[in-house]
Amino acid sequence: MNDSPPVDLVRHRSPELGARPRVLLAVPVGATEQHGPHLPLDTDTAVAVELCRRLAARVPDVVVAPAIPYGSSGEHAGFPGTLSIGRHALRVLLVELVRSADEFAGVILVNGHGGNLEPLHAAARILRYEGRHVLAWSPTGNPDDSHAGHAETSVMLRLRPESVAMERLEPGETRPLGEIIDQLRQHGVAAVSANGVLGDPTRANAEDGERLLETWATALAERVGRHFPRAATATDVPTPAETPALPL
Repeated sequence: MNDSPPVDLVRHRSPELGARPRVLLAVPVGATEQHGPHLPLDTDTAVAVELCRRLAARVPDVVVAPAIPYGSSGEHAGFPGTLSIGRHALRVLLVELVRSADEFAGVILVNGHGGNLEPLHAAARILRYEGRHVLAWSPTGNPDDSHAGHAETSVMLRLRPESVAMERLEPGETRPLGEIIDQLRQHGVAAVSANGVLGDPTRANAEDGERLLETWATALAERVGRHFPRAATATDVPTPAETPALPL
């Protein structure tokens, strides 16, 4: 029988949490948006949830909140299925959510979508100014494979291979992000990529996906250990020299 506390917040009962004074709350911050012709709309959310769960496996007393499935995804407007609450609403949502979590020792906002960065960090600044213990974290890395390309497709092949339409894999816009960023910011992803892909997913594989997830999860656990010094992190996993791409 496994007597360890459950990882998912919603599987607890309130008194159980009250008996654990050093609990950290990890909140997956995702998005519902197009990911090309081959990946599901919840890709960013699925990645954020997996990173939170891997964090909980490395750091004692971390529980994982239900994911926030909507983010700031206006750059993907025009593609069917994309839902966005915008920057202002996301910032307010995050601020109010963390304000309600004062019974926890701290809150870790684990972001899976690049468009959430500005409201995510704005919310964290407000919350830290108020004296709350909050960490906002996102994976970073190669900007030229930033959306539904090799990295995200490989990760989804590791997490949910049945949700990847392999017969629809095709390259998208593969020019360096620096060459298209102005047009992308002004007119959205559709202006630079007809299929919504920024990168080339055609050689994606589950093995690369697992390596990316482990690199991200190790970097996250190391950052949590620095930000919340009492959180004991796994010491036998090396800290990566650099972290891979941030999904858009």
